[in-house]
Amino acid sequence: MTSFIRRHPIASGLAVLALLVLVVMSFPIVPETKQAVVVRFGKPVRILNDYRVNQTIGSAGAGLAWRIPFAEQIVWIDKRVLDVDMDRQPVLSTDQRRLEVDAFARYQIVNPLRMYITTRTEERLSEALRPILGSQVRNELGKVPFAALLSPERQGVMENIRTGLNRVANQYGAEIIDVRIKKAELPDGTPLQSAFERMRTAREQEARSIRAEGAKRAQIVRAEADAEAARTYAAAFGKDAAFYDFYRAMQSYRTTFLGDGQQQPANSSIILSPQNDYLKEFTGR
Repeated sequence: MTSFIRRHPIASGLAVLALLVLVVMSFPIVPETKQAVVVRFGKPVRILNDYRVNQTIGSAGAGLAWRIPFAEQIVWIDKRVLDVDMDRQPVLSTDQRRLEVDAFARYQIVNPLRMYITTRTEERLSEALRPILGSQVRNELGKVPFAALLSPERQGVMENIRTGLNRVANQYGAEIIDVRIKKAELPDGTPLQSAFERMRTAREQEARSIRAEGAKRAQIVRAEADAEAARTYAAAFGKDAAFYDFYRAMQSYRTTFLGDGQQQPANSSIILSPQNDYLKEFTGR
């Protein structure tokens, strides 16, 4: 053997290299984040590091494995949570609101063998789930009014979408974990402007109602205050009529000659007879 290696060093090196390649191909390393389907001549024969309920990534199953070189191939399948985005599309709610909805779903491949048989690759699985997600979103949002998307009722709508999508995803070996709406808004153009006009009209009407109610309450308070003042004046007049006349005259003089505190009297002259009843408080008793 030693003499053969010395006489044929290149051939010996190639043989050693081929042996190393054969060993590497026979004992692949399965990553913790991957599960593998071993396929022999196009037929799945076993699963490596397959998904199990309540098993965290990094548990037993990953690491060194074996296969028959050239006869068996390994199809790698992600073990982590994956996303599928829905194409933005219009949805008509029960109150005839046309919405532009953008949603996504999170899923995990729990049956790699079924997934390989039905879709072969993760990309094909995602392409298969995308239109189904859009259909479920349209069906569920078409059963509720637009206001439901802004209330706690939205959580129930999302759960219904997840349940419906999960029934189909199970046929592909996947499990839907969550469904979320990224954006739900009115389309640009006339529908959006009409919605804004309706909202503005409703707010203006509400403001007018509030102002009318405030004016009504102000009139009630003013009337009650005037009534209370009238009762006070009447009581004062009943106790001392002369003092009441004097007090009212002083108030009138102040308003006439000095203004009411908000507006000064006009720069004009008033000519009255000394015997005028209006000036009786100046003449003394």
